Amino acid sequence: MLKEFIAEGLELLTLISSIFLLMLILLFILKFVLGKKTKLYDFIVHFLQNHYLFLGFLISIVATLGSLFYSDIMSFEPCKLCWYQRIFMYPQPLLFLIAMKIKNKSIIFNSIVLSFIGMLIASYHYLLQINAINAVSCDVVGYSVSCSEYFSLAYGFITIPMMALIAFALLIVIGYGKIRALQKGHS
Repeated sequence: MLKEFIAEGLELLTLISSIFLLMLILLFILKFVLGKKTKLYDFIVHFLQNHYLFLGFLISIVATLGSLFYSDIMSFEPCKLCWYQRIFMYPQPLLFLIAMKIKNKSIIFNSIVLSFIGMLIASYHYLLQINAINAVSCDVVGYSVSCSEYFSLAYGFITIPMMALIAFALLIVIGYGKIRALQKGHS
């Protein structure tokens, strides 16, 4: 029962994060494409910029622990693409923790690069799962479960690779926001 509660919580968190990302994109379009400035956009951007290191740590640690939960607690064997995604997420909580400790924002570029590569892999993995692309699945080599298999589907679109994709996208968005703030001279 606790396992299902945690899994549903991770799925709900992904849904909320997806809605938040869509809202940010919409507000971005309103501000930069249509030239309409909103106080909500400014509030959200300033909040994300001011709390970048903590939010980056929180997102990356939840993604890392969620990944470990699905493999070690729920006993879902990770496929080859899952392992590649882990390579790009697992170091990030430690990087953010060190950056918070020494109050150094130089992690931004590292996180964005790791997240961009991880997001590309997660996107490809998700497209494999929903049969949007035809490719040789990673189980063909016999070392892994099928990359196109999914162990859970929530809200009609949330699978484990989608959870990773959203986490990577959030890290990219908050990193980009922090870079813009530093360029404008804000800390």
